[in-house]
Amino acid sequence: MLRELAIKNLAVIEQVDVTFRQGFHVLTGETGAGKSILIDALGLVIGGRGSAEMVRHGCDKAVIEAMFDLSAQHPVWNVLHKIGINAAADEALVIRRELSAAGKSSSRINGQLVTMTMLREVGEFLVNIHGQHEHQSLLKTERHLEWLDLYAGDLLADRKHSYQHIYKQLQQVRAEMKQLEQTTRQSAQMYDLYSFQMEEIQSAALTIGEDEILLEEKQKLMHATKLIDHTNEAYTLLREAGAIDALATALSKLESIMSYDKEMLSPLHEQLSNAYYQAEDASFQLRDYRDNIDVDPQLLIEVDDRIALINSLKRKYGESIAEILQYLQVIQTERDKIENRDAILEQLAKQERQLMDDALRLATELSLLRKHAATELASNIEQELKLLQMPNVKFNVKIDVLTDHDNEIRLNNNGMDEAIFMLSSNPGEPLKPLAKIASGGEMSRIMLALKSIFSEIDQVPVLIFDEVDTGVSGRAAQAIAERMSNLALRCQVFSITHLPQVACMADHHYEIRKQVVQDRTATGVTMLVQEARIEELARMLGGVEVTEKTRNHAQEMLDLAHGLKGA
Repeated sequence: MLRELAIKNLAVIEQVDVTFRQGFHVLTGETGAGKSILIDALGLVIGGRGSAEMVRHGCDKAVIEAMFDLSAQHPVWNVLHKIGINAAADEALVIRRELSAAGKSSSRINGQLVTMTMLREVGEFLVNIHGQHEHQSLLKTERHLEWLDLYAGDLLADRKHSYQHIYKQLQQVRAEMKQLEQTTRQSAQMYDLYSFQMEEIQSAALTIGEDEILLEEKQKLMHATKLIDHTNEAYTLLREAGAIDALATALSKLESIMSYDKEMLSPLHEQLSNAYYQAEDASFQLRDYRDNIDVDPQLLIEVDDRIALINSLKRKYGESIAEILQYLQVIQTERDKIENRDAILEQLAKQERQLMDDALRLATELSLLRKHAATELASNIEQELKLLQMPNVKFNVKIDVLTDHDNEIRLNNNGMDEAIFMLSSNPGEPLKPLAKIASGGEMSRIMLALKSIFSEIDQVPVLIFDEVDTGVSGRAAQAIAERMSNLALRCQVFSITHLPQVACMADHHYEIRKQVVQDRTATGVTMLVQEARIEELARMLGGVEVTEKTRNHAQEMLDLAHGLKGA
């Protein structure tokens, strides 16, 4: 449940801190007092779009904080873990959203920064806001299938996931077939181009790392004379100038006196001995290196030509030999496709037929599951609508198979079905699409019926109705109030309302009032109890003038509401 909501510098709200409880809450107040700003604030908390215009004039930023108490079994904890938020189920969940006057926004969950995407993902499991504009979703038939699939539950969700996996493969195969068919005109040209490029790369017989070896070879060939001269000089110094002989003589001198001071002379003898053998070995290696240096000018020309060829291929096909060879594999595959186009098309057509068979099978399973769920959903909605003073209503979820111009089954990402909510409000009238016959008041009650049913499925703990009782009055308004009160036994319910029938059924009543303090408008929130609540209900009943008669009527409504709730 939503335990606390703190709002600072949001629109006309300067500072509001409200504590909420379990049950049914109503928010009332004069038109324009700012009732919807509280709902806007909660919308921001769950990832709604914000803007700089929402920040109170003259302030640097707006801040909204909401604290939720949730059971350890609530699915939001798994969502938080998945997105990397450290949150313990035995602690409160705190969300903070800031909007700056410069247009920037930041959000934190339990002190940890989150993105808007992450906030929305979490918010879906915390608060469900239903306003008048949501009635329009009932008029969109594409949304009806979403409602039905949600109601059908996990079994259908699993089947749908399997279907969508197959359907995605089917679309990919069809896209590949279409691409092959569309490139027919260009095939001959591309075939020749690919063939030329393949010949050019293959004839070069490239090996990875060859370019680096060639550059080193070029350096040696360019400086061959200098390499010979210097290595020969080094060899001469070691051999002919007597460096090695001098080391041998020094070694002999040490050996002749070793017995007099072994402790000091043995290490020196070992070092000198190592130096002698290393110098001798180095002289042999210098000689071999000198004798194997190639001074062939023609070889330098050949190395230069090879480097130029590789650089030319790099300019055309890749920045490295590895990339050139990778490109070769790509164009070889593409040329093979052109060369074997008919065979590939035949293979793809075979895959398409198999995938289509699998997709149709799974789509048929989905359709059967939906039909079963549709019957159950329609029955439950009828029961809910009867409680909402629509006793003669007939509700049906019509499921049609999608077809194309040739009357063949047409698949889409959801299967082969289209769901349409059908309604008959009065006895003897045929069922017709909801969009064609439902009034605003009926839409409110149908949506409330759906929310009542789905509150048991989606486990969202906070349900908000923003003036959804618009367009109803009398017994229908009373029925809506009673249904909201009953719904509040399962989750925390909030309603912004202008109807006293709804307000009197609330467990907790809050008044939203606009005040002018020091030439600044500010909205405040007050929890109403006893006489203050009677006064507000009397205002809602009597309008501008509150009389003793309206006060008595308000008290009577509260007494009746307490009786209905068993209080």
